Amino acid sequence: MIKDLFTFLWLTMLLLACESKTGEGTVQKYPAFPSQFVQTRNVEVFLPPGYSKHKKYDVLYMHDGQNIFNKSTSFGGAEWEVDEHVASLLKSDSIRPVIVVAIWNSEKRFEEYMPDKPADAVRQALLTDSLHKGKEVIADAYLKFLVYELKPFIDHEFSTYITPDHTWIMGSSMGGLISCYAVNEYPQVFGGAACISTHWPALKGVYLQQLMRGLPDPSSHRFYFDHGTAGLDSLYAPYQQRVDSLFSAAGYKWDDNWISLQFDGAAHNEADWQQRIEQPLKFLLRK
Repeated sequence: MIKDLFTFLWLTMLLLACESKTGEGTVQKYPAFPSQFVQTRNVEVFLPPGYSKHKKYDVLYMHDGQNIFNKSTSFGGAEWEVDEHVASLLKSDSIRPVIVVAIWNSEKRFEEYMPDKPADAVRQALLTDSLHKGKEVIADAYLKFLVYELKPFIDHEFSTYITPDHTWIMGSSMGGLISCYAVNEYPQVFGGAACISTHWPALKGVYLQQLMRGLPDPSSHRFYFDHGTAGLDSLYAPYQQRVDSLFSAAGYKWDDNWISLQFDGAAHNEADWQQRIEQPLKFLLRK
């Protein structure tokens, strides 16, 4: 019964799908993408200029999707301009051909982006956190939506490489946190993550305990980290230094499969992230 209902919702979504030209490619829009794991949300798929069913593409999944392509839907009125940057990098032959999947966040953004593990430590941290006390962390359910519902749809509808060495994930702030978690939880699905201004202090930095328990194989995964020095980003350096030590100890090699950058003066907002978006794009999608 549940499977039949989901099939119905899937077909309904396809009927409701629409597309728009960005000037640098095409964006396919799927309103209220259905899920058995989390609440529905908008999903947008950017197809680069010259997209063809006759060749294969990498896929980059991005969180906070309303901020990615359109300033009218973006928080604070500034978009990441990912479509323009991808098109420019493709034109200069700087990256591999890629499809970008922008997943809008829901009203439960913190609950979906806050890693579930280590479970006991997360539960304890929630008991004493004044801002998020009483909330239920559902990142594992959100990742099931990505892995078992959204990715199969994307791979069915578009001409994609389906292997982890062509499948990437990116986000900023809490989106950076869930991107790192996604690769750690599903290393057989995602080949790497770009974690921009990662909000490591969430619940007093509890997720670092999980990272200390092990990282994916450095021979087959890569990670990009960065942060600024202004505003909220000014808190991140000590946490990022601890993370960098973990990656170095795990055998990751600087500028090969791991990099961590600091942008002096950069703050915690879409406008500043847009200014450096080409760095993680080139790192994950380099030829």
